[in-house]
Amino acid sequence: MSHSEVTDALVSGKHVREAVAYCVKVLSDVPPSRWSAPAGDLDWTCWETLEHLADDLLTYALRFGLGHPMDVRRVPLRLSSDRADGPVNVIFGDAAAGAEGLLTVVEACGGVLAAMVDSTAPTVLAPHVFGASDPEGFAAMGVVETLVHTYDIAQGAQRDGKPPEDLSRRALARLFPEVPIIDDASSTLLWATGRIGSPERPRRTSWRWYGAPRRRQ
Repeated sequence: MSHSEVTDALVSGKHVREAVAYCVKVLSDVPPSRWSAPAGDLDWTCWETLEHLADDLLTYALRFGLGHPMDVRRVPLRLSSDRADGPVNVIFGDAAAGAEGLLTVVEACGGVLAAMVDSTAPTVLAPHVFGASDPEGFAAMGVVETLVHTYDIAQGAQRDGKPPEDLSRRALARLFPEVPIIDDASSTLLWATGRIGSPERPRRTSWRWYGAPRRRQ
């Protein structure tokens, strides 16, 4: 992918790195006792949710490591879970390294995704449960996963995890084109992904994004 194609993208590897950097900033130095607390309204702990985020970022990246991504529905790595109701992942953090170690894992996985989407031709498609998408779409998915799960974990960690405005606006434009921005992009993204609600805009009980490639001029 040329430099012009990267900068013309609504969401690129640069934005994945920015989202991950935000995640690390918000969650660094969270007290050890908070990592076993539920992450927002999820059934997972804060630690499990951060592992799930790392897993999302890595598995998105792996799709573009294939010569013909659409020929392989899923990279067949072994899946496992640490407990019955926990997330099913291909990677897990080393508990001995603590939360800072797990944040390092997230940063590394985000970096791999950023590198893959910026080095893959924009016409290449890869499969996803919501339908095939291009590198820009997967970059946006990585940004959404990072922002909303950082928000979830921040709730359990008793920190402010409201997503950055610019990243939220880009993610909404790319994956939620049907959602009008009300008040600000940050709260709209949280509403679009079922995290918050209001009397005027009841909380969503189900949602999805639309990763189909954009029509470029």
